[in-house]
Amino acid sequence: MIWHLIAAIFAGLGAAGIGLLLRMASGKRLPTWIIPVFGGLGMLGYQIHYEYSWFTHKQAQLPATASVVEVEHGSMFWRPWTYPFPMANAFSVVDSDSMRARETDDGERLVEYIRYRFEKQHVDLVTHQAWLMNCESRETLPLVGEERRPRLEAMRELDAEDPVYLAVCRG
Repeated sequence: MIWHLIAAIFAGLGAAGIGLLLRMASGKRLPTWIIPVFGGLGMLGYQIHYEYSWFTHKQAQLPATASVVEVEHGSMFWRPWTYPFPMANAFSVVDSDSMRARETDDGERLVEYIRYRFEKQHVDLVTHQAWLMNCESRETLPLVGEERRPRLEAMRELDAEDPVYLAVCRG
């Protein structure tokens, strides 16, 4: 986080320098307030660039075996530019290296997998949850605790085109 603050300050100083050069090039006909306005716009521009490139940057850091299965976009009133262009503020990933498949006595394929959730906050938050999926019925449910007990009340059936189902059972 400190590096983003330093980068924003330097972006503001660089943009203020451009405002100063424009004022000097105009023979000081431009008003003096143009320098801090350029500085503020430079800092704001850096912050907007960082916020919109966060998802792409995090996605590039994932291993090749990871599949993004859900992206959450959001708008915030203190960031008015996010209303016309919502930014990604969280996403979920399934890593094929964390999957363990097994067959039941009925011939159904059960896959245990871990779903990681990355959330953009002042410090990036990463949480994980173990899940179990029946690939034939497309039913999935979370596994809780160290012993990974199934939470049957949270079972849900996924659509055949759901990215989680495709990543776990077809991937």
